[in-house]
Amino acid sequence: MSHPDADNMLAPSSVLETSKPHPITAWESSIVAFMCAQGLPKPIRTGYYMQALTHSSYSHEGRRSALDNYERLEFLGDAVLKLAISHLVYERFPYYREGEMTKIRSVIVSDAVLAPVAQKLGLGALMRFGAAEARSGGAQKPSNLACALEALLGALYLDGHFDTTVGWLKTLLDDVMTEVDGNKTKDNYKAALQEYTQGEGLGLPYYETLSEMGPAHSRIFHITVAVNGEVLGHGKGKSKKEAQQHAARQALEVLDVSLD
Repeated sequence: MSHPDADNMLAPSSVLETSKPHPITAWESSIVAFMCAQGLPKPIRTGYYMQALTHSSYSHEGRRSALDNYERLEFLGDAVLKLAISHLVYERFPYYREGEMTKIRSVIVSDAVLAPVAQKLGLGALMRFGAAEARSGGAQKPSNLACALEALLGALYLDGHFDTTVGWLKTLLDDVMTEVDGNKTKDNYKAALQEYTQGEGLGLPYYETLSEMGPAHSRIFHITVAVNGEVLGHGKGKSKKEAQQHAARQALEVLDVSLD
């Protein structure tokens, strides 16, 4: 969907900080409203956010500078995203090795994850497209949505809000992180532990929930796993499945079973 009322987007990069004040357009007001609805700070340099939500087709069709679109901010936002997710994964999974954390991060920063998040946020409706791209459904294309989200992260960073960006991503992706960890990226340590104990004649591992803490929407489970009557692993997680996986992984390490 194009936004003809927003033609006076601020120029990118060095021009942004020296541009003179200009009348606020309806599109700018929509961006500010979006930021406020997300609990994000009111933009200081609005031009960054306008640039982040402008598709290259808009600047090309309007014969504007090739820099008046989200591509440069997407480049920066990609790095911001990876750093922020690395930070969140590092804090969330204190017992994971580098390879395991890398697997989780690689899934979370993919277009397959980012595009649905951007769609749910309604970024497509905020973006500016050239007429042809708008007619072809540009506001619904996963690649456009994912790129715009990354560019928006770049804008937040340049506007001095990296810590806020990390917190926002945690809110947006915390459930995704739990799903990715449990189902898509890491080894099934429970299955590996059970296979080992049965092969060694040690019977089935026994998992026990020691505690459940926190409000109903944000529980933290603490679970132990015992093998042949001896507790070998402890695990914590936002679901029993996640906590059991952590406990099983620790037990495998105690038993000196290779995790490769």
